[in-house]
Amino acid sequence: MTSNIAPLVEAGESTPDVQAVADAVAAARRAITPVQRAVVDDLAPHLRHMAGYHLGWWDAEGRPTGDAGKALRPALAITCAQAVAGALAWEDPSVINAAVAVELVHDFSLIHDDVMDRDQLRRGRPAAWTVFGSSQAILVGDALLTLANNLLADDPLSGAMTRELNLATLELYAGQSADLAFEERMDVSLAQCLGMAEGKTGALLGASCQLGALAAGADAATAAHYRRFGRQLGLAYQLVDDLMGIWSPPDQTGKPQGSDLSSRKKSLPVVAALTSGTTAGQRLADLYRQPDPFDAATVLEAADLVEAAGGREWASTEAEIRTRGALAALDRARPLESGAGPLRDLTLAILRRDR
Repeated sequence: MTSNIAPLVEAGESTPDVQAVADAVAAARRAITPVQRAVVDDLAPHLRHMAGYHLGWWDAEGRPTGDAGKALRPALAITCAQAVAGALAWEDPSVINAAVAVELVHDFSLIHDDVMDRDQLRRGRPAAWTVFGSSQAILVGDALLTLANNLLADDPLSGAMTRELNLATLELYAGQSADLAFEERMDVSLAQCLGMAEGKTGALLGASCQLGALAAGADAATAAHYRRFGRQLGLAYQLVDDLMGIWSPPDQTGKPQGSDLSSRKKSLPVVAALTSGTTAGQRLADLYRQPDPFDAATVLEAADLVEAAGGREWASTEAEIRTRGALAALDRARPLESGAGPLRDLTLAILRRDR
């Protein structure tokens, strides 16, 4: 995936400490798991079973697998808290509650996304709706969202954090709604597509950073800088995700290669190609208008057309621009270096991720 993204190191940015990033994400997963398991255990048995399956704790029969998903949002929440208050943030119950809440909202959104998009795979295995049915999957997604709100309601900082998380969730709804609407349209602009991505991905990453900062005692103005950092990072993340959705193999994405193209998604590289005014962009538009399902050859043709029309290069460059914006917002937050270093590493690692 590195070849998809222009190198920030040429502009003087250091190379991220990949092992430190992996350690921070793993530490965040360990920090949130006891609370996450405790709140999920309060669900009715059938909802708990489906939630645990989606979260990767066990298989469809309830046998432990230990294959939980990434913990990017909790890692951002806790590390932003560390940037505000130092290493003790990792032991602060309010910080951990905030980190668990944003992860619960994220998993709620993934379950619903898979139902709406009819995606068959999630994290390399059958999506929850394909195992338990669409209606049951919708219910367990709703349950995870409710658990997130309940968790924050019990926290001393409940008011501010619950409000900000709910506002981010409303933005997420708007982004997903736009994403669905774009499937029926061929006149989507780049500005509209970026707005969709900011709602669908940027809002929750922004809230993760903001809630972590608030939980650690940051004032509203400082927390807003962390929110801006997360939102810009979220756009960079989505751009890389969209590139991977076209060109990365299934063992990296957990989905069939080119799945975004076969479902005719108006992802950011695709919209950049469609609005390029090039011959390749027009040919891609013709393909997207065809009523027949894409076979493997058509998926490859569509990917080639996106690249020929400049969509791949535009998305790569835009991801770098958004990453620079994230780092600038982080500097304005005046973080403690104990948290700033890990956050910079995490930011650059996202730009270069391959899964």
